[in-house]
Parts: sequence; structure tokens; C-alpha cells
Amino acid sequence: MVKLGVVLTDRGSKYAVSGAPVSDRADVDAVLKSLKRDKAYAKATHNTWGVLLPDGTPLKGDDGEAGAGMVILRMLEREALSGHAIIVTRWYGGKHLGGDRFRHVQTCVSAYLDAQRDGAKKTG
Repeated sequence: MVKLGVVLTDRGSKYAVSGAPVSDRADVDAVLKSLKRDKAYAKATHNTWGVLLPDGTPLKGDDGEAGAGMVILRMLEREALSGHAIIVTRWYGGKHLGGDRFRHVQTCVSAYLDAQRDGAKKTG
């Protein structure tokens, strides 16, 4: 699993992004369980996620942040990245962010995808 840690902060809310290769729903559950072994992530307000399984099946989880899983899933579809779960974690800071929360999810996913591309360039 790759954890990029806190990517951005807005009005007290903090956003982090993590991800890992997966091949099925059991792998997704194992990745989420592994992430939540870290107490900071277990105490987060939301751990939203999305994945396109290798067979093309889309899966997502909003964890109370309605619509966030779909934002992640759409970005994965645009990148044609399958077999990789991306989790965006939010620690709520006490102020509602409205539509900005979706932009923050996009920023986190973009940071993760950029890190994956950079890693591929270094090893590939």
C-alpha cells in the first residue's frame, strides 16, 4: 500500500490519499482494513474509495461522504486504471465545504496518479 499522507487542508479539514493494487472485492476489503490499522486513518471521518477491478467491474464506497466514491471511480475510468484501489481520507474540520470537497477529492486522486506515474518512470 502507498500512503501519500495529507495532501491538502481546507477550513480545518485534512485530506490524504492512499492506494494499492487489488484483484477482487476481498482485496479491496483487505486494503481498507490494513489502512484502518493506522489509528489516524481509523479515526478519520471518511475513507472514501473507488476501484475498477481487472474484469472491468466498478466498485466504490462513500463512507458517509455522498458522491465522493463516484468522483474517484470516474477519474480511474478516465485514466483506464484497473486493478488499483484509491482511498481518499478526510478528517472533518468543523466547517462544511460544499462542492469544494469534490475538488479536494479530485486533487488527492490526481496527486496519487501523478505519484504512480512518477514511480513507473523511475522503475520502468
